[in-house]
Amino acid sequence: MCGIAGTFDTRGRREPERDLIARMAEVQHHRGPDEGGFHFEPGVGLAHRRLSIIDLSTGQQPLFNEDGTVAVVFNGEIYNFQELVPELQALGHVFHTHSDTEVIVHAWESWGEGCVQRFRGMFAFALWDRNRETFFLARDRFGVKPLFYALLGDGTLLFGSELKALLVHPDLPRDLEPQCVEDYFALGYVPEPRTIFKAALKLEPGHSLCIRRGAPMPAPREYWDLKFCLDSRLSEADACVELIERLRESTRIRMISEVPLGAFLSGGVDSSAVVAMMAGLSAEPVNTCSIGFDDPAFNEVEFAALVAERYRTDHHVEQVASDDFGLIDDLARLYDEPYADSSAIPTYRVCQLARKRVTVALSGDCGDEALAGYRRYRLHMMEERGRALLPLGVRRPLFGLLGQLYPKLDWAPRVFRAKTTFEGLARDSVAAYFHTVSLLRDAQRQSLFNPRFRAELAGYNAVEVFRRHAAQGGPEDPLALIQYLDFKTYLVGDINTKVDRASMAHSLEVRAPLMDYQLIEWLSTLPSAMKLQGGQGKHIFKKALEPYLPNDVLYRPKMGFAVPLARWFRGPLRQRVRDSLLGERLLDTGLFNRAYLKHLVDDHQSGISDYSASIWSLLMFDSFLANVADQVPRPLSVPEAA
Repeated sequence: MCGIAGTFDTRGRREPERDLIARMAEVQHHRGPDEGGFHFEPGVGLAHRRLSIIDLSTGQQPLFNEDGTVAVVFNGEIYNFQELVPELQALGHVFHTHSDTEVIVHAWESWGEGCVQRFRGMFAFALWDRNRETFFLARDRFGVKPLFYALLGDGTLLFGSELKALLVHPDLPRDLEPQCVEDYFALGYVPEPRTIFKAALKLEPGHSLCIRRGAPMPAPREYWDLKFCLDSRLSEADACVELIERLRESTRIRMISEVPLGAFLSGGVDSSAVVAMMAGLSAEPVNTCSIGFDDPAFNEVEFAALVAERYRTDHHVEQVASDDFGLIDDLARLYDEPYADSSAIPTYRVCQLARKRVTVALSGDCGDEALAGYRRYRLHMMEERGRALLPLGVRRPLFGLLGQLYPKLDWAPRVFRAKTTFEGLARDSVAAYFHTVSLLRDAQRQSLFNPRFRAELAGYNAVEVFRRHAAQGGPEDPLALIQYLDFKTYLVGDINTKVDRASMAHSLEVRAPLMDYQLIEWLSTLPSAMKLQGGQGKHIFKKALEPYLPNDVLYRPKMGFAVPLARWFRGPLRQRVRDSLLGERLLDTGLFNRAYLKHLVDDHQSGISDYSASIWSLLMFDSFLANVADQVPRPLSVPEAA
């Protein structure tokens, strides 16, 4: 795992600014503390920070083809590189290393832009071909690895693994993108392809960007998308057998490493399944680690212990205080953009724990998206049955009125909290799912933003992010549709962003067997009824795992990786909340309505309502303004464990 950065002159052959590129690399030192490398030639500057995982002795980057005319800097892992080497050798290529990186340059020479379709892994890379005068950027299918870029007014292209690398450049404008402010307060992250800054972009997952010197800047090209065909005729028993075989193979190829390797073990189904597969593939005890909380409502260590004991793993547990809120400003500097998933705190801590013993950790990420594990899927499908009974023209006024009149009863038992259900029934399927996952709902954002900023948005609503994806490739099946939307938005913008930044802050590589594209493509052929059945998500997954995991792990209620925000904001962070939300920094942006900010703070701290998610999003936005927006990036401190 590594960090990449650099510049490309799209118009000519101006000499790259070596000191600038060195600083772009240095602010990403945490991504690759083992060594660094550079390549400079007229019009091109490439930088690399290396975290050594495979081919420790000869895998340095930038890496070149035989005659030095093709150079690459690469972040990630190509898991099938050993299969590609003999194929490329048969085409006449000579390999000088045992690194997966070298496969990229030779694959480019033989297959051009189509090389990315041959790679199975997580990757983001930048490649320069001197003979073709072509600069090529590519990102993996699920956006596991990040890639940011920007085109300056003088034709200079900047790129980097993290946004902070681009922000080093003094000519990159830092104007905020208004639509991304709306997106952030709706979703809790800034979705691809935009960033919070107008001038910078993210390369979307499953996309590449091929730029020829002197030619107009092209649009990124999509080379892969997930298709839900749901046409498998396998019996449930046969599907269970094949699912285990595919998961075992996906896990096996992710265990290739020349450095210590282990796994996160939360006690949930997904991480437990990965550990079970690893144990069957390893002659040595698997290294596992868990984070415990001193608040029982958030603590899953007893379930992790059941799995660790069953497979006799080398298990390590550390307890985190439930008042572990000292990371707020560190997180802002780490994520570079406003980011409001509070589970970033325990994720940061579990990565910190894992790095004390391993350099590579396998995780259970993507199980919920791939196998319909989220509770919101079940609730959405219940609403879908209601939406099917009446046309939208009837539902919109009827349930829209009920949604307006029904009070918000955060304190009441769940059965009495019908406001969200009424609001969902008044919408079409895409808008209803967006409403379900929104951090601040439409009416809340209308109240949060001041009239001038609402006018600047000119009617833009973040639901358009979901509508764009649904229109471009969304399946007709209602469950598959919302899974697809999560693959395009939440998985990339929230989950993968969280894990990449938290792990790289500790120079730890995280690999996710359940995010293997061949496994996901196969799962997308299974009927939705195999995934969500009888109100139970992950049905086929749990049935397949019954011989491998205790029922107490498989069939217990889902807990999640949460922190006690509501209590923090009424207790130890009470004053911080008031200072941040009612202070000058937020108000000086011209974005917010002070009266509504005061309403959020007063009603939450008095116990009238639970506005913890809204307050956290505003705290993180305020910290972003203080620590990123007006600051020159500096290197993060490299953790002691690294």
